[in-house]
Amino acid sequence: MISISAKNIDFYYGDFHAIKNVSMEIEANSVTAFIGPSGCGKSTFLRLLNRMNDLIDHTRLEGQILINNENIYGKDVQVDELRKRVGMVFQKPNPFPKSIFENVAYGLRVNGVSDKNFIEQKVVESLNSAALWDEVKDKLKKSAFELSGGQQQRLCIARALAVSPSIILMDEPASALDPISTAKIEDLIYDLKKNYTVVIVTHNMQQASRVSDKTAFFYLGELIEYDETQKIFINPSVEATQNYITGRFG
Repeated sequence: MISISAKNIDFYYGDFHAIKNVSMEIEANSVTAFIGPSGCGKSTFLRLLNRMNDLIDHTRLEGQILINNENIYGKDVQVDELRKRVGMVFQKPNPFPKSIFENVAYGLRVNGVSDKNFIEQKVVESLNSAALWDEVKDKLKKSAFELSGGQQQRLCIARALAVSPSIILMDEPASALDPISTAKIEDLIYDLKKNYTVVIVTHNMQQASRVSDKTAFFYLGELIEYDETQKIFINPSVEATQNYITGRFG
């Protein structure tokens, strides 16, 4: 089943042509990694999938992005509703200045949920899904800022999960973390695909090869190659992909 379908996407920041005629289909319940050198368009393309680029002035999109067969740039699309279905986790952990519990409950409260039992249940469920519950269950009322960087990032993942998305976008979610925290985030990404479609931008090619089912290599705004991760890393079809993976440029 296809979760995300992008068709002939061109995207501009003012006159700058950032994404050039990109088409791809992302399967449900899979992990897809976007790799490529800095400035190649991978984060820009990721942010198109939940309309985060709408927040930037003088941008223009051509083409179509369908999520579960709905054109997410259609006139009647509620962007807030879209962002509930397509959660986002950023490069640096960004917990709110609230308790651990309230960080996870925040999205539910903003969406008008007031049933205390339901909120409690979703908080526990989301912290469990983010592999954090055992570490924080005795300090839910403490500030999120008391957690380590890796725990804060998993808290941000729990916060995204609480509003029941179907897709989770991650923009270099482990780049600011130590190796042990990175390994926990990678294990978590692998587990999340049982229930979610995960798309991750990463500079770390070992990470892409470990966690993803498919990998997309971007270069200068173009999608150079998109295939099963094993094939991309062992036997890519395009010379530029081979050169990037073996460290000849980038």
